[in-house]
Amino acid sequence: MEASRVSTPVALPPAATGGVRQVVGDYVELTKPKVQSLLLLTTVCSMEIAGDPSLGLIAVTVLGGYLSAGGAGAVNHYFDRDIDAQMPRTANRPVPSGRVAPRAALIYGIVLALASLVLLSTAVNVLAASLAFAGFLGYVFVYTMWLKRRTPQNIVIGGAAGAFPPLVGWAAVTGSVSGMSLYLFAIVFFWTPPHFWALSLLMKDEYARVGVPMLPVVRGEHETRKQILLYTFLLYAVTQLPFCAGGLGVTYLVSSLILGGLFIAGSVVLYRRADRRSALRLYLFSLAYLALLFGAMVLDAKL
Repeated sequence: MEASRVSTPVALPPAATGGVRQVVGDYVELTKPKVQSLLLLTTVCSMEIAGDPSLGLIAVTVLGGYLSAGGAGAVNHYFDRDIDAQMPRTANRPVPSGRVAPRAALIYGIVLALASLVLLSTAVNVLAASLAFAGFLGYVFVYTMWLKRRTPQNIVIGGAAGAFPPLVGWAAVTGSVSGMSLYLFAIVFFWTPPHFWALSLLMKDEYARVGVPMLPVVRGEHETRKQILLYTFLLYAVTQLPFCAGGLGVTYLVSSLILGGLFIAGSVVLYRRADRRSALRLYLFSLAYLALLFGAMVLDAKL
């Protein structure tokens, strides 16, 4: 009988049930704001170390940097949608979940990068715009498309893209790239492997499942912990360069020695204990480490 039929509710995709708020949230998520926050902090700090920038210049530079890095993040979502769909940590991202079409994510990422190039070129300077765009190209073509699925050194070489923000900030204030700005670049560059490898120890099984050759998958956890320790010592040495070159003073030196000593201590603990808790602690500390180190630079520069 027609009247006795019971209609079955149709499951709507999250984007439909969440409306505009869900759509906006998904497109913001494509820009990887959590990853960006720390890198943009290094941009602002490098600007303060380089000189005395106005709030307007800082705001425009940060916006341009966000657009560029966010564009790279969106394009990364597009290319990694197949492996993201297979990992519990990433399966609910906008593209693999079906809330954002792959083509839309790709176009969105490209548009953001071009918007950054135009904004920084016109409102800041061409060098800052070029450096930000170079970071975009490095993350997309070198890391995402070339290295990530081919070599366990993916994060070492490809991680250089994440070290561009201090150069962008420095160029925004001075219109040039100096030795000091290269030291800042090097600090972020050498910080990236131990930071990311600590996380990769926690995500080893997921990376192995999708065939991404992260270091703990290809070389094993013991070798990864060893490399974390070695890179932490390298980072400790590199962080002394700003003081040795005369760019920063005693306040920074003391801070870098203390923070570096704590980073090394955490790496030693991870190497000896080889447990997930130690890996998580080191990963979380590495986030605080970079923020505090750059904060110490600004404090020293302003004293």
